[in-house]
Amino acid sequence: MPQMAPMNWFILFITFSLTFFMFNTLNFFLYNINPSKSSESAKKNSFNWKW
Repeated sequence: MPQMAPMNWFILFITFSLTFFMFNTLNFFLYNINPSKSSESAKKNSFNWKW
C-alpha cells in the first residue's frame, strides 16, 4: 500500500530518534569521570603585585 509509506518512514524516524536519544543519554549519565588527585595538589603560584 503506497498510502502507508509515509507512516512507515515516520515510525522509522521516531524509532531511530528514540534509540539515538536513549543511547546518548545513557552514555552521558553512566560515564563516570574520576578526577585525578594530582591536579588538586598542583602548586599554585601566588604573586604579590605591588602597584
